[in-house]
Amino acid sequence: MRDFSEDTSALVLNTATLGHNLDGYGAGWPVERVIDACAARGFGGIVFWRREIGRRALEIGNRVRAAGLEVTGLCRTPYLVGSERLANWLDETRASIDMAAELGTSVLTVVTGGTEPGTKGTLETQKILADRLGKFVEYATERKVRLALEPLNPMFGGNRTCIMTVRDALNICEMVDHDNLGIAVDVYHVWWDSNLHQSCASAGSRIVGFHLCDWLENTTDMLLDRGMMGDGVADLRAIRNAVESNGYSGPCEVEIFSREKWWRIDPDIVLSMIVERFKQFC
Repeated sequence: MRDFSEDTSALVLNTATLGHNLDGYGAGWPVERVIDACAARGFGGIVFWRREIGRRALEIGNRVRAAGLEVTGLCRTPYLVGSERLANWLDETRASIDMAAELGTSVLTVVTGGTEPGTKGTLETQKILADRLGKFVEYATERKVRLALEPLNPMFGGNRTCIMTVRDALNICEMVDHDNLGIAVDVYHVWWDSNLHQSCASAGSRIVGFHLCDWLENTTDMLLDRGMMGDGVADLRAIRNAVESNGYSGPCEVEIFSREKWWRIDPDIVLSMIVERFKQFC
């Protein structure tokens, strides 16, 4: 495992940690201020949400690189399956790939969406998902963007996801059978999985993202009560070991949805705390 006790070059901010993925939350810092604050603290990169970028993808990407950082990812595609899938999902998926390419990032996160209407369980939906991913994987390859399937905690099964484990995500990768389809491993979603180490070993080089936060012992909101690293019960180093033992050496992306705590605190304090906790617990 890499030693991060004095090294933050792999540390990446997902701007959702400052509340930037939902209207009305966080301090509302402009993109430029976030970039400068991350650079000042030695972060290695930033992951944005599409809603922040608008028509400024090229400009923002260049601004990040001028500050000595990288855009290491973009969140996210629209849902590809499930009842909340947009009517224009085909166009929106292509637009998300284009935005990632214009930003200059090589990873686009895929949150799949839930159970397809008219089906039960997850297996049939997973087959539909694989078929729909197949419509975009070559286009993403041409744009030099890798698609990263993110399995979600089982509590999001039904409306947000049809893949709950790294093994599920790997099954989809095997169905699609294209090198450009990878997997993002998020602590919040997989910390509970006793088969995680074996699944990561099977996934190998398909792991293209690693997301950090913590699982609070008494989580009060499924979506918006994630913990800062060190505040919860997830074995962060063991999870990172499972990921890195199989060759992953990429960014460690801090992504904390926290409506009642961290989104209410001055972002300067939050960013400094991230650096401290990253060195101490991750």
